[in-house]
Amino acid sequence: MTVASIPMPRSLSLDTAAVVTERSKRTWQRRIADGGVGRLSDDPRGRAMVRLSDVQPLLCVPLSADELTVLCDADSGSAGAQRDVGQVFDLQGKPEIAVYWWGQAADQGDADAMQCLGHSYAAGRGVEVDENLALMWIARAAAQGHVIARAQTKGLLPCDG
Repeated sequence: MTVASIPMPRSLSLDTAAVVTERSKRTWQRRIADGGVGRLSDDPRGRAMVRLSDVQPLLCVPLSADELTVLCDADSGSAGAQRDVGQVFDLQGKPEIAVYWWGQAADQGDADAMQCLGHSYAAGRGVEVDENLALMWIARAAAQGHVIARAQTKGLLPCDG
């Protein structure tokens, strides 16, 4: 077996482990210190990493194998995966976690995530109602051509008559 064919253990950052388990980063650090969880090498961004297999039993919602793969991609920085993970957690009744992931994707310019984030601020779903942030995120999505966001902003523009 060559080195390239040895499967690498899937891992998550401590930050992501804390978010998706609803346990604090400090709790994860204690688990590492007491030997209950093994700490892996830092990733290229300098983030402390743990094995996905150590996190999985403590997830706040059950995730399929495909959803776990998308979670790892989201943790690695994929905006599309972050948006999708937000959808998964929203559908599982965890809007606070959904907002976290949509925020990550929106900050990278994902228009769908911007629209979802704007809707969350407008509805107070996972965050406190904030009309200014709702409008800002929906307007940003609309500026990128997002069809739903454009329709949402249409009624907000002044008439020419």
